Amino acid sequence: MIGILTNEQINQVLRENVLGRIGCNDGKKTYVVPVNYVFDGKYIIAHSSMGMKIEIMRNNPQVCFEVDEMKSFTQWKSVIAWGEYQELQAERERYYAIKLFVDRMMHIKISETALPPVIHEKPGHSRQSSHIKPVIYRIVVNELSGRFET
Repeated sequence: MIGILTNEQINQVLRENVLGRIGCNDGKKTYVVPVNYVFDGKYIIAHSSMGMKIEIMRNNPQVCFEVDEMKSFTQWKSVIAWGEYQELQAERERYYAIKLFVDRMMHIKISETALPPVIHEKPGHSRQSSHIKPVIYRIVVNELSGRFET
């Protein structure tokens, strides 16, 4: 049976997962890439180093975000969010976002690219990217949709 997720179920899918796909468009090309994220109940929060995705979203902040929960081809949940990309510039907002990542990801084995950004560079820290200020951003959600099959 295919059905529609309730708002509560949509929020649960967003809260319980950490990998989604962000879609952005530069007017000529659509770019869809996987990102690690946290959902704080209001915003989808992510981080990245500077690159194509950030450049596109700076020029066109309207984005789409998608999360799947797959148990099998006949048992799944899928959530799509449409919203607006916003970079976090204020140190307090950046700190809050990084803290959410650390709290959520500390018990999950993740890749180097998914590691939360370093808040302050520490002497002897080995991460190569620690001297580069990461781009920390959120998606201000305007619309949500969710489907499932059981």
